[in-house]
Amino acid sequence: MDAGDVSSLHDSMRKYGIPGVLEPVDPQNHAGAWRVVDPADQRDITDDVLARVATADRVRPTRGFVITG
Repeated sequence: MDAGDVSSLHDSMRKYGIPGVLEPVDPQNHAGAWRVVDPADQRDITDDVLARVATADRVRPTRGFVITG
C-alpha cells in the first residue's frame, strides 16, 4: 500500500471500527510504502485489514427502504 491509499484506508477503518495503526514502512519516507500494525504487539496486519475493509465495503444494508424511479 502506498501513501496515496492511506487516507482512504484510514477513513474505512474508522467507518467500520477496524482497529490498527497506519505507519510508513520506512519512517523517513512518508511517500513510500505504508502498513497497518496491531497497536497491542506491533505485528503487521495489513493484509487482514485490507481484507476486512473489502468485505465490509461489499456488505449491503439488510434494512431500509428501496425506492425505485
